[in-house]
Amino acid sequence: MRLTTFAFAAASVAVLVLGANGPAHAASSVLGGGDARACYEAASKGRTDLGALLDCDSAIAGQELSARDRAATVVNRGVIHLLRRDAAKALADFDRAIAWRPSLGEAHVNRGAALILSGDYAGAVASINRGLELGTEDLHEAYFNRAIALERLDNYAGAYADFRRAAELKPDWDLPGRELARFTVTSAR
Repeated sequence: MRLTTFAFAAASVAVLVLGANGPAHAASSVLGGGDARACYEAASKGRTDLGALLDCDSAIAGQELSARDRAATVVNRGVIHLLRRDAAKALADFDRAIAWRPSLGEAHVNRGAALILSGDYAGAVASINRGLELGTEDLHEAYFNRAIALERLDNYAGAYADFRRAAELKPDWDLPGRELARFTVTSAR
């Protein structure tokens, strides 16, 4: 039987969590138009301006939305808060969306990203696992975020496997490859 061990560079994921990139995030698609659509597009494009938040607030408060689209819009506002590095507001939105639509996988995965930002890595893994169970559109981001949390929990084999899975799911995305380059894989007998 061959065992695989993992060594990692000292510069860990703190650069990702605290640096410019942060954990990955996924906007939730909205079927309607108006402010809810504008909120979705803002979250998808990574906008963090006040206008993006106001579009989301307006849609949530006043636009007639299905239960799914209302929850998705709250997720999208949470994504904008996450991009603004406001973990508390992002978590509040993701928790609210989950209360309304517990089966919305994106809400759980994004909640995991917010928990990474707040330093709750075990909670992040649990939340992302739930999102993966329920299904999410952006699997590559879910695996990438779970890898960040697993590495912070000293589960290097799990982190490596998830970074590899993220790279396989989206080969043109360079972040997983950069993270994988930090690992040295050796075999032992």
